[in-house]
Amino acid sequence: MSGVNRVILIGNLGKDPEVRHLENGRSRASFTLATNEVYKNKEGEKVTNTDWHNIVLWTPLAEIAEKYLTKGKQVYIEGKLTNRSYTDKEGQPKYITEIVGQNLVLLGSKENSMTDMRERDTFSVQEEESADDLPF
Repeated sequence: MSGVNRVILIGNLGKDPEVRHLENGRSRASFTLATNEVYKNKEGEKVTNTDWHNIVLWTPLAEIAEKYLTKGKQVYIEGKLTNRSYTDKEGQPKYITEIVGQNLVLLGSKENSMTDMRERDTFSVQEEESADDLPF
């Protein structure tokens, strides 16, 4: 049996998506997503804990993000957790954890976020699996 790598988040965009159009015709959108946990502490005071997540969307979801998502919008993201590393300008290794979105649902009022989308507000991408990708 293979493992499961599935992340489900509902939150608000921390910034407008940053979209790059690559030479091969694909697009990549990236943005931060804030999720909040609210609870009462020992003193009975309401406490809000905010976590920030790095989100990456590829074509065709990147194009949808570019067209419909803006800072503050609420979205449902379903995808997989990935880790990568790179070397910064000073030569120091850096590590980043991202959620690569495979499903996107635009939440909130239709008047505010989807005036020209009509009834469609759920989008998904299915990854193609080849026999070379299978773990057995």
